[in-house]
Amino acid sequence: MADRIVVDPVTRIEGHLRIEAEIKDGIIVDAYSSSTMVRGIEEIVKGRDPRDVWAFVQRTCGVCTTVHALTSVRAVEDALGIAVPPNAEMVRNIMEGALYMHDHTIHFYHLHALDWVDVVNALQADPQKTSELAQSISNWPKSSPGYFSDIKKRITKFVESGQLGIFANGYWGHPQMKLPAEVNLMAVAHYLEALEWQKEIVKVHTIFGGKNPHPNYLVGGMACAINTENPGGINAERLAMVKSLLDEGKRFIEQVYIPDLLAIASFYKDWGAIGKGFGNYMSYGDFPVNGYADQSNFKFPQGVILNNDLSNVLDVNHRSSDEIEEFVNNSWYDNYAEGKDTGRHPWEGETNIKYSGPKPPYEHLNVDEKYSFVKTPRWKGKPMEVGPLARLLVGYGRGNKEIQEAVNAALAHLNVPVDALFSTLGRTAARGIETQLVANWTMEFYDTLISNIKNGDERMANTENWEPSTWPSEAKGVGYMEAPRGALAHWIKIKDGKTENYQQVVPTTWNASPRDPKGERSAYESCLIGTPVADPELPLEIIRTIHSFDPCLACAVHLYDEHGNHISRVQHTGSCEI
Repeated sequence: MADRIVVDPVTRIEGHLRIEAEIKDGIIVDAYSSSTMVRGIEEIVKGRDPRDVWAFVQRTCGVCTTVHALTSVRAVEDALGIAVPPNAEMVRNIMEGALYMHDHTIHFYHLHALDWVDVVNALQADPQKTSELAQSISNWPKSSPGYFSDIKKRITKFVESGQLGIFANGYWGHPQMKLPAEVNLMAVAHYLEALEWQKEIVKVHTIFGGKNPHPNYLVGGMACAINTENPGGINAERLAMVKSLLDEGKRFIEQVYIPDLLAIASFYKDWGAIGKGFGNYMSYGDFPVNGYADQSNFKFPQGVILNNDLSNVLDVNHRSSDEIEEFVNNSWYDNYAEGKDTGRHPWEGETNIKYSGPKPPYEHLNVDEKYSFVKTPRWKGKPMEVGPLARLLVGYGRGNKEIQEAVNAALAHLNVPVDALFSTLGRTAARGIETQLVANWTMEFYDTLISNIKNGDERMANTENWEPSTWPSEAKGVGYMEAPRGALAHWIKIKDGKTENYQQVVPTTWNASPRDPKGERSAYESCLIGTPVADPELPLEIIRTIHSFDPCLACAVHLYDEHGNHISRVQHTGSCEI
């Protein structure tokens, strides 16, 4: 007889997530993923000017910050036949690249690393040995014995006060914590440094988009104008600042994040066999360098891998109703008119909420009925994992030399086989590998932009097809990208100049969704099967695998009935997407 344990809420994520796992003889034999938050932003944008929708849907996510805006404007541009000029494309790529550099680094240190790093054990470290270790793996200047001694004193104050502050509620002393004290001290020091660094790299968004989070975007180009002679615009001084910020970010990634990742991973190689899941991976592709319409020029290739077969990468068609569908059979939404087991392509999707689940507090979900606010998307009827691992595997299978070399180098450094990629360890390593790749690509985008400007090309605006009088009476489009957490797409229908329907299928929708009508699990549920749990009262192992996906769920929800009356409000200090 299996015992069911509950982790609710899963912490160090964006939003609210509940995991229920059934454990038998110390092994997870079944699992259920439930988002206890609802997102209805698709309903908010109905009837609005399509050119304004990006500003609303960007508020779906405040951590990934730019991704919904960019995806939304791409959807509208697709519907209206708008192509952005080359410089706008480069600026968009630079902003997205800066986001990757920021998001992945912060995920590693502030959301995921404490699953592997024992903060309290760092008090046992010898600062001299920690310094020697740090200098053996990196040239980062903050590596002296005195520096680590000061960090140790700061941690001591936390511990002696009885209030660990930012390090509270960790599984310190857990038997699955394997790092030597010196590695723990080094990682904690870099955790604190990353807190300081992260506020700098986001300035790239404030330069090009006016602010962060939620920088300004514009259908047909960008919201900024480049004029190297104008002190009020994007001038030479501000462009130089962008380069300085990108250079600094690249150094931090190469000299702090990647060395720490490899050092920590070397003590947890057994996790290369845990969290494997079903072996289906999907990437929409992103970072266009010669027009968004031509996927062949994307830095991240698009494609689907089935059953871990990297030799056969299939294409993705976002427009085909035979490929992408969403089901609501196990979601707290009204069933589609066609029936409980019927899926819909997002252009025909609905966001109709009819919650009939348990009211807190409750012991367990009724998993024989609807049990989550996340819908269940499928590609040709199959569950897909999306995210950094999916991107690298698709790129590897497509024969992308940069991706293949980066992946092979990481595997060689850790001395693990290719199969180790299909795991919790592989998912965590993939995020670091691609951060390094994106940092290099972002410098390429910057150099291209500067080269264009030096050649006299400062184009940023595109007013073609901007006026509604030029639009057809009906149009539909799809915008897609690779958000840091994975494949993201928005589908829009426009009628008589207004938004008739709008649907978002985001990365965590793919990964965190409940079972489909065939009973097949999605990524979270599948990847937990077979995971050993040393202590059901301290289920660190569950947190490790779930955090490797970097969950991102809706964080502040306001529900109203059809008369506009307030029903309930649930708020969280963060913000992000389902």
